[in-house]
Amino acid sequence: MSVLVVGSTALDSIKTPCRLNPRLLGGSASHAAVAASFFAPVKLVGIVGDDFPRRYIQLYRRHGIDLGGLQLASGKTFHWAGEYEVNMNNRRTLTTELGVFETFTPNLPEAYRQTPFVLLANIAPALQHQVLNQMRRPRFVVADTMDLWLNIALDDLLKLLRRVDALVLNDSEARQLTQEDNIIAAAKKIHRLGPKYAIVKKGEHGALLSSPGGMFISPAFPLNKVVDPTGAGDSFVGGMVGYLAGRSRGAPDAHLKRGMIYGSVVASFCCEGFGLTRTTRLTREAIEQRARLLERMVRF
Repeated sequence: MSVLVVGSTALDSIKTPCRLNPRLLGGSASHAAVAASFFAPVKLVGIVGDDFPRRYIQLYRRHGIDLGGLQLASGKTFHWAGEYEVNMNNRRTLTTELGVFETFTPNLPEAYRQTPFVLLANIAPALQHQVLNQMRRPRFVVADTMDLWLNIALDDLLKLLRRVDALVLNDSEARQLTQEDNIIAAAKKIHRLGPKYAIVKKGEHGALLSSPGGMFISPAFPLNKVVDPTGAGDSFVGGMVGYLAGRSRGAPDAHLKRGMIYGSVVASFCCEGFGLTRTTRLTREAIEQRARLLERMVRF
């Protein structure tokens, strides 16, 4: 089965203490779509300007990503610039230039509207609503979000939560959304807002799943060195949803735990290079090898 990924397609300028890489392919949809493409066919919905490098279009296509929903507009592509400290957990935004993304309206091609798996990557909740308004009975809907939308679009987000199967957010966002200091209590409160599944990302410490079947802890794959964590969270959720779509038998929740492990593995590869440079050189066999290694690490 295929995955519909809707989010930002951007050019990222990333600075670390060791290096500066300008105008790399980035954005939530880019990272999520490439990660999902290792497991299932992907349809991408986003917008880019006329400055968007053709080599990035070709990169999408090399991963078999359907670009029928990618809008090409006159103007500048969304550009984000950020700087990391020696401790990669600390990052500050230097520049945010919305460009053509400022007026983005997701218009789904007719062939996209029956896609069974939908990943609403990190964009404004109002745009995520617009996507769902065009869908025809999707099998499983996952929404990602961030603190910005909790601050400026909370009402839209709360309405969205009643329309999705799973919500993905990090631990500080879960606390902010629910006004609960304890993550377990926060996850249970998220269920009452609508989603059957709550997935709380904890960065280098992995992720936590709360579901009707109970709790599950997905570890992060331990790395000797992190080059650039940009897009790791999007890669995690993209890999997870792609894995679910690739498992044609059984209900999605039967595969969700292992999907989180595969998402964690793809995210670990993402951290080993700037932007998508490492992820786009991956093979499915490399992913499988690291997944088996992670499984051995946590078995007892």
